[in-house]
Amino acid sequence: MEITSSAYQNKGKLKLVLGLTLTYLIAEVVGGILTKSLALLADAGHMMTDVAGLGMALFAINITQRSASERRTYGFYRAEILAALANAVVLIFISLYILYEAWQRFKSPPEVSSKNMLFIAAIGLIINIIGLLILRKGSQKSLNMKGAYFEVLSDMLTSVGVIVAAIIMITTGWYYADPLISAGIGLFILPRTWILLKDAVGVLLEGTPADVDLAALKNYLQSVSGVVAVHDLHVWSLTSGLNTMSVHIEISENKNASEVLAIIKSKVKDDFNIIHTTIQTEVTGFDEPKINI
Repeated sequence: MEITSSAYQNKGKLKLVLGLTLTYLIAEVVGGILTKSLALLADAGHMMTDVAGLGMALFAINITQRSASERRTYGFYRAEILAALANAVVLIFISLYILYEAWQRFKSPPEVSSKNMLFIAAIGLIINIIGLLILRKGSQKSLNMKGAYFEVLSDMLTSVGVIVAAIIMITTGWYYADPLISAGIGLFILPRTWILLKDAVGVLLEGTPADVDLAALKNYLQSVSGVVAVHDLHVWSLTSGLNTMSVHIEISENKNASEVLAIIKSKVKDDFNIIHTTIQTEVTGFDEPKINI
């Protein structure tokens, strides 16, 4: 059975957002240099990571559709998770760099061309809002798309911060607003990026997916007519939305194993969102050496 990931279904949307982001990045880098605004350059920095992150996400989506091989029997689904992990790591380093630059500018804030800064940031805000609306639905189903969504969200917040800083500097001439807003943006992004990083690592470590109640699943399996015992139950994700289960089930001798398996497979797919199952059936008295996993 060929499985299409959630992210692949949003490939066209990702391409559109990547195009918008790349176009605005060029304008913002030039504007940041001309206006001498750290907040605007911070926004450009996030835009740059957006372009890289969205590009990696798009590349990962294409990789996941490659056919499985003898060396990679599950295919390339994990490429999406690796892209999400890379996005998270890059965002963390960018945020730390912005905090460092903000600290340096607190010592001697340069004069900033605030009106031009405001104009450029306003255009960026519009583009980011469009990107968020395009990616919002897909981000709920895929860690890869969630990583891309967070990239655009962080830029939207940066654009808002730049606009606020520009208004303050226009009205008061207080140029400390530029590094102060930049530092606030960096601090706001870090914990949200940490969540993405933790989720990606959880998938790579084959932890139980957040949307699967393992105790409830085991109770169900034990309640199926004909099932005597359940052990070695494992549930993990190949990638976002593609949950997998392996389990050993002891079936009573007077029950048809095929019927029991059909019932279980249907139930775990509909109620526990488990797409792929590997079920080993055993008879009473079967003694298999146990391993510590």
